[in-house]
Amino acid sequence: MATYLLDTNIIIDAINEKKDRRQLLIDLVERQGHLLGCCPINIAEVYAGMRPGEQARTTALLRSLQLFPITFPVAELAGLLKRDHAGRGVTLALADAIIAAVAIHNRLTLITGNAKHFPMKELSLYPLPY
Repeated sequence: MATYLLDTNIIIDAINEKKDRRQLLIDLVERQGHLLGCCPINIAEVYAGMRPGEQARTTALLRSLQLFPITFPVAELAGLLKRDHAGRGVTLALADAIIAAVAIHNRLTLITGNAKHFPMKELSLYPLPY
């Protein structure tokens, strides 16, 4: 059994029933027995883009996930990731650096539809079918 950290785009796709993401998450939990998690950045990003009428299902999905906090070591790692990549000419969004740091610090595999946003060699990414 593994615990996967969800990127915001996966959560949004699941809420909106796009790209079979909802079914993927159901399969991971119900058929394979894995756990799914998120972090405060995901929650803020999802609520920032939430449309009218989506709050009930959004809240239900987010509350069903294990919440991984942004601790001092996670924030420190996120800053270092952003700084080190900038030194190599790669600009990371702060939110992506924090999500990656949560996954790396907690030894979680990240499920994302935006793999190019996460070039960190120490980060494990879940291979999506598309």
